[in-house]
Amino acid sequence: MFSFLKSDPLKKLNKEYGVLLEKAMQAQRGGDIRLYSELTEQAEAVKAKIDATQKPIA
Repeated sequence: MFSFLKSDPLKKLNKEYGVLLEKAMQAQRGGDIRLYSELTEQAEAVKAKIDATQKPIA
């Protein structure tokens, strides 16, 4: 009945993915390559969750 009030998990994951990529870019620009690598790895994990959520169930 109130499904419009539920938060969209895909939207939350996309936002988290964007934030991680932004932080990674800032770390790379600052010269912190180790932090850049860690943040990029976290972003890739979130992207994998997004891809798994979007796959249609056959």
